[in-house]
Amino acid sequence: MGLKLGVPSKGRLMEKTFDWFAARGVALERARSEREYAGHVTGIDGVDLVLLSASEIPRELAAGRVHLGVTGSDLVRDKLAQWDDQVTEIEPMGFGQADLVIAVPRIWVDVDTVADLDAAAAAFRVEHGFRLRIATKYHRLVREFLRREGVADYQLVDSQGATEGTVKNRTAEAIADITSTGETLRANHLKILADGLIHRSEATLFKSRRADWSGGARETFETLKGRLGAIA
Repeated sequence: MGLKLGVPSKGRLMEKTFDWFAARGVALERARSEREYAGHVTGIDGVDLVLLSASEIPRELAAGRVHLGVTGSDLVRDKLAQWDDQVTEIEPMGFGQADLVIAVPRIWVDVDTVADLDAAAAAFRVEHGFRLRIATKYHRLVREFLRREGVADYQLVDSQGATEGTVKNRTAEAIADITSTGETLRANHLKILADGLIHRSEATLFKSRRADWSGGARETFETLKGRLGAIA
């Protein structure tokens, strides 16, 4: 059994990952059928390619079912409690950059910082009888950030679709979401809090602490690490 490398199964993240490895002399190629979640690796022996959704890769790393995985640093930190006990960050890959931020309606002229949001949340609860709702897909990261900032009077609501639309649809009063340019937020009449950056995400190569590194997997990793120029 070879070293299992999990990479995103579709979209620009898959294409950029393939390009990143190819630039370092390791060619990744998906199987001929797009329904087959496997592929081929040339340029190094002993590596098996596994195609997964980016959101699945953190759990597969934590479970030890893949040795290495490429996914967003935001997903690892949000899906894995005490993530650095379960995986090691090997190499930021220079693409897939996006910021996880808190944004509020632009018409909230007196709310520009997290401290302002805390005050607004307390006033909201007094006026409406329930906590201010923040829509997000990133519950762990947002909760940890707001706890550090001392914000208490809020509730997180899960966003299954377009998070930016929840304020307009009146299912939330604020949001915490990933953005690259901020254009979608502005189009939905939202503004980012001045100190509302929760995490600056990037596609990253991670190593599992839980995988079985016997049977030649460790030796293969050392060879691959030399090829990639990775430092971890």
